[in-house]
Order: sequence, then structure tokens, then C-alpha cells
Amino acid sequence: KFDELKQELAKIGVGGLTVSNVLGCGLQKGFTELYRGVKREVDMHERIKVEIVVCKVPVQSVIDTARRVLKTGQPGDGKIFVYEIANAIKIRTGEEGYDALQNEK
Repeated sequence: KFDELKQELAKIGVGGLTVSNVLGCGLQKGFTELYRGVKREVDMHERIKVEIVVCKVPVQSVIDTARRVLKTGQPGDGKIFVYEIANAIKIRTGEEGYDALQNEK
């Protein structure tokens, strides 16, 4: 689903995102696997975390797009956390706020 998410976000004008490999578990808890013939509880799942900071693109557009693309109706669809950023500073140019978040050269 990640490639589809990237494509759909690009269509609405999202210019950048940060992706991290993370471990976690939710309501599904873990699962049991056999390791050398012994049952072992695995309580963490490999996931990816996508972080998107937008200014020009409406936040609701990003939320609607992610929900549409990622929803399967199964546990593990993920969550969206929305919070405000106090400021952004582009180190190379010194631009701040809205200007720092634009991808213009």
C-alpha cells in the first residue's frame, strides 16, 4: 500500500515525506512462532511510519487520501496523528514558516 499512498499523495501536491522502519503492536498483540521447535511469543510487528508536514496542501486532503488508500477494515490499518508544528526553518536558505516548507529551488 505504501507505493499507492506515495502516488496518491503526489497527485494532491504533497512534495515530501519521511519514512521510518519501526516496531510496534496494537490490539492484535503479537503472534506465536516456532523457533528451533519451541513456541515463542513475538509481540512486536515490523511497520513503517510515514511523516508528512504540509502547509500549502490542506491537512484534511492528506487525511482523506490516506484513509481512502490505506483502509482495509482489518487490524493494522494504522493511525493518523495530527498536530501543529510551531515553526520550520530551512537551514540552507534561512527561510522560516510557510516559505521553508515550499519545494521551490
